[in-house]
Amino acid sequence: MPEMSDHELLEALGVEAKPKKDVARTARDERIIAGFEEIQKFVEEKGRPPHHGEDKDIFERIYAVRLDRIRNLEECRNLVRDMDHQGLLDGAADAEQSSIDDLGDEALLAQLGTLTPAEDITQLRHVRPRAEVQAAEEIAKRSPCKDFEKFKPIFEKVQTELDARLRETRPFKDNADVKKGDLFILAGQKVYVADMGEEFITDYERKDRRLRVIYDNATESDILLRSLQRALNKDKTGRRIVDPSVGPLFSGEAEDKDVASGTIYVLRSKSDHPTVREYREVLHKIGVTTGNVQTRIANAKLDPTFLMADVEIVATYELFNINCRKLENIFHRVFGPAKLDIEIKDRFGQPVVPREWFLVPFQAIDEAVERIKDGTISGYAYDPVKAQLTQ
Repeated sequence: MPEMSDHELLEALGVEAKPKKDVARTARDERIIAGFEEIQKFVEEKGRPPHHGEDKDIFERIYAVRLDRIRNLEECRNLVRDMDHQGLLDGAADAEQSSIDDLGDEALLAQLGTLTPAEDITQLRHVRPRAEVQAAEEIAKRSPCKDFEKFKPIFEKVQTELDARLRETRPFKDNADVKKGDLFILAGQKVYVADMGEEFITDYERKDRRLRVIYDNATESDILLRSLQRALNKDKTGRRIVDPSVGPLFSGEAEDKDVASGTIYVLRSKSDHPTVREYREVLHKIGVTTGNVQTRIANAKLDPTFLMADVEIVATYELFNINCRKLENIFHRVFGPAKLDIEIKDRFGQPVVPREWFLVPFQAIDEAVERIKDGTISGYAYDPVKAQLTQ
């Protein structure tokens, strides 16, 4: 029997042999295929399909929208079916996404990563500049901070100092310096610059460097310095947390260039009120004045601020180059747990609740003043049970 050709053999087997035709693809088809290949690459790297959600990074969310559209549009499914070795087309589209019928051609093609038919192939629409994409990518790439316990006290301390007005927040200005140890507020989170890498020159001949940035939600990123600056500039609420002044807040002696600010005074009441009589030795008023203390207390017995009684001066501390109002707030924060809760009548018979009186021994007040001087007051508060300052 003569040897049969391949064609004859197929005919004998009842198989119709047709030459495979080369399928011409449009630029739109190629873009849909390329977009599907990006999704496949994501699945290979992550071991799962892309998901929607605000907690996902921007690229995963784009891939999830793109996959939904491909699944919903028959033309797109047919185009990539033969290359779907991961079974991605078998999944259901996200129910949260709008129906494919609700989208116009332009919106659909944009989400597929393609162009509208009327567009020039060189003109991309719905695509952000690469610099903006890079900035978003930098912000999104955060990971858990494994040694956050080392940084947690920093965030707690700075919050305490902000509450006590020992620190301030100021708007972040364009191209402002960023240094190791700086603190910022970005998108409502406190940000700490823990480390800075070596400086390098970008493709645009600009200086930049990689940072290690810690966030107060126990995450971190290795964002670029310029990316952090851009994010702070774009955030209308972005702020720099100003470091406390270096050195003592004030001193007992003025130097040549010091500007006098006022006096801290500690007073003891001579009132006959039962509560005052019972706790007289540990009941003190702590105040700050920019004037003369003797003048301030001259009419104490007519002033409900002084419990409608004469007072004696226990101690005074001169201030230089200090904000008196902020200093008062520090004392109120530190000794708040021991604030006197008492109501007295003024000279017109009206009830008044005096402020700035605290049930604390003088030694605790004197220690607080010293800690304010040397800058260690942050994190301290008065413990009424122990009758002393504690951290």
